[in-house]
Amino acid sequence: MTEERVILEEDPDLEHVSHLILNRPEKKNALDGEMIEALHNSLHQIEKMSHLRCLIVRGSGDSFVAGADVAALKARGTWEALQGVNQTLFRRLAELHCPTIAMIRGWTLGGGCELALACDLRIASETTQIGQPEVGLGIIPAAGGCHRLERVVGTAKAKELIFTGKIIDAEEAVSIGLVNVVAPDSEIETIAVDWAKKIAKNAPGAVQLAKKVMNGSQETGMYGRDLLESISQAICFESAEKHQRMQKFLDRKKK
Repeated sequence: MTEERVILEEDPDLEHVSHLILNRPEKKNALDGEMIEALHNSLHQIEKMSHLRCLIVRGSGDSFVAGADVAALKARGTWEALQGVNQTLFRRLAELHCPTIAMIRGWTLGGGCELALACDLRIASETTQIGQPEVGLGIIPAAGGCHRLERVVGTAKAKELIFTGKIIDAEEAVSIGLVNVVAPDSEIETIAVDWAKKIAKNAPGAVQLAKKVMNGSQETGMYGRDLLESISQAICFESAEKHQRMQKFLDRKKK
């Protein structure tokens, strides 16, 4: 590993498979501005990799992505919300030409859960703790979380998770369909690579067209839903409650 925020590397054993690694382990890969920019740069490269048949997305260290950087979120206002910075990034990931596999372990919260939801498939280790706890900080899951979570687990369960801010373990996540499978931490990479191998051996054109068809049927009106999330988040970003709750969170971290 290097000190780069995001690492893009080809699989050493599989042609047509690459790994996208979020590399901020000291902060459990929390999304800050530098990482968002690095992810956009990496996706720009990936979009030009027409030979790529599968992308494995994972975090370095013991977590996938612990969420967005709360200090950065606290500083954001209406304009930043309406820009939909994370929203645009995750939509771009969801629309990649090749299938994507989120290899999840440890903390996968907020923006981390939304990042996983933007991937096509999700494999979780037994250490996974996943959820959308944004309402506890006075904001909403506005990077696709409200509509992607609902589509994956159903309306009632999505509302339960978002309204309560509940964080669930891997077994509950697989039972509601939030992840495809759970595996011991020592086996998760083996399974992800095996799935990527199976995908990569199939006709790439057929796989890519199948993804386009399924995404197209799901994402009619996607931009309207994203806009509604952005407007709602803009209101939250300017609220006194958001600032108070985030400051309380940041103060608690200092102790």
